[in-house]
Amino acid sequence: MDQNLTYESAYKELTEIAHEIETESVSVDVLAEKVKRASELIEFCQNKLRGTETEVNKIIKQMENS
Repeated sequence: MDQNLTYESAYKELTEIAHEIETESVSVDVLAEKVKRASELIEFCQNKLRGTETEVNKIIKQMENS
């Protein structure tokens, strides 16, 4: 996975892949590659969201204990 990937860029790419698949503009020859990439992007986004949720919860707990 690209080291410089951000949530926003991953989400944008994922949206583009979904649109290509929905409009059937992806050839059968590259469909598996697109689905694999989409799976990687989904995993990246989920991990990013979980990490952010954990961090926010930690900050909230610190604020409550202050």
